[in-house]
Amino acid sequence: MNANLDNIKNKNILIVGLGRSGIAAAQAMLKLGARVSIQDSKKEETVDRSLVSFFREKGATCYFDDIPKDMAEFDMVILSPGVNPELPFIAEARDKGVEITGELEIAYRIGRGNFVAITGTNGKTTTTTLTGEIFAASGRKTHVAGNIGTAVIAESIEAEEEDWLVTETSSFQLETTRYFKPRISAILNITPDHLNRHHTMKAYGEAKAKIFANQSADGYLIVNGDDRFCMELAERSKAKVVPFSSTRILDFGAFVRDGMMTVRDETGDHDICRTDELKIIGVHNVENVLAASAISYFAGIDIKVIADTVRNFAGVAHRLEFCAEVDGVRYYNDSKGTNTDATLIALNAIGKDIILIAGGDAKGQNFDGLAGEFKGRVKALVLLGRDGFMIKDAAEKAGFTRIYQCRNMDECVFKARDIAAPGDTVLLSPACASWDMYDNFEQRGDHFKDCVRRLEE
Repeated sequence: MNANLDNIKNKNILIVGLGRSGIAAAQAMLKLGARVSIQDSKKEETVDRSLVSFFREKGATCYFDDIPKDMAEFDMVILSPGVNPELPFIAEARDKGVEITGELEIAYRIGRGNFVAITGTNGKTTTTTLTGEIFAASGRKTHVAGNIGTAVIAESIEAEEEDWLVTETSSFQLETTRYFKPRISAILNITPDHLNRHHTMKAYGEAKAKIFANQSADGYLIVNGDDRFCMELAERSKAKVVPFSSTRILDFGAFVRDGMMTVRDETGDHDICRTDELKIIGVHNVENVLAASAISYFAGIDIKVIADTVRNFAGVAHRLEFCAEVDGVRYYNDSKGTNTDATLIALNAIGKDIILIAGGDAKGQNFDGLAGEFKGRVKALVLLGRDGFMIKDAAEKAGFTRIYQCRNMDECVFKARDIAAPGDTVLLSPACASWDMYDNFEQRGDHFKDCVRRLEE
């Protein structure tokens, strides 16, 4: 969009949340000449000292474990994705006419380039990574950013007009957007998640729907044709709707026919590759590949480039990531499985004889449905984290009794080793967020992998 950058210069801007997104937003605002203040609920002594020094040297005002006295002094408040926009001091600013927005929206306003935005409850990281690899393989200058790693604003502020920004976007990022308008958007699926923040599935869906809210007829919306909720939302889109399906042949879109993944448009059928050529396992990954292929094809990328990249794609860290085989037992890291649906997808992909390590921050979820699927798949349940007891209660209600509770990841992995037999799979797929014990799911997954490595020594 690259709106008039004078709209930022000399404005009083408050950045709330000093995580990856907030740090990048603060740096960008300082670079553009804004008067920046930073607020974070952490105590100052727990924040990286060099980071605090950097911002203070740049003239930023810092509020640690504190809030500004008068929110009306700010022209704009930029929220990090993890910050609840209903916090009292944020609500006060909104009531006083201060614009409340997020890093994704500001990245779009001040940046250049063509946005591809991908959202969904599950599969975002895999689909975004694969899409980015396809775009890069096609020769386009590509920036992969968003919820996946690098903050969008850090990439968009450096992008040129012809660049492509392939962004993984969460409901938290989307709910604060206003003008955000990607060239191509994608909704992979919508199942219960983050209900402690959004409260209802309707509100959660509305946040996701903002991904296409500003698209027009010259844009594309790639959407899961097998997900009723997604298709109902897509009926409101002004963009060209391109469905994908792993279960049926479509008149238009991406689908599987006799094991061959195919994109069909007005010019005919364009074969990608066979599902048994994929290096990543599970029906959910077939859906991710279909989505990435549709995004890329309708962005104008040659089908051969798509096919070659898809065949060579090995997946992403922390999403059904194979770690090792020790004494005939296979270990998989699915730390990004932060909700019940993601964990069920992982269970289905592996199939049976699973020692499941789960637990953490439940985020307001109910585990009855997940526990009801343990029979025939899960041999034993190893639990950790603050809300592990909720999974235990649901499992016992479902008649599942082989349950072990542990204090930390080390205990979980060693207990799993002790009870596993050759041919079994130990799967870390927590069905919960990591925030009760770790800074993020990556840290949790890396700890699991370190524990598995010690088994090999």
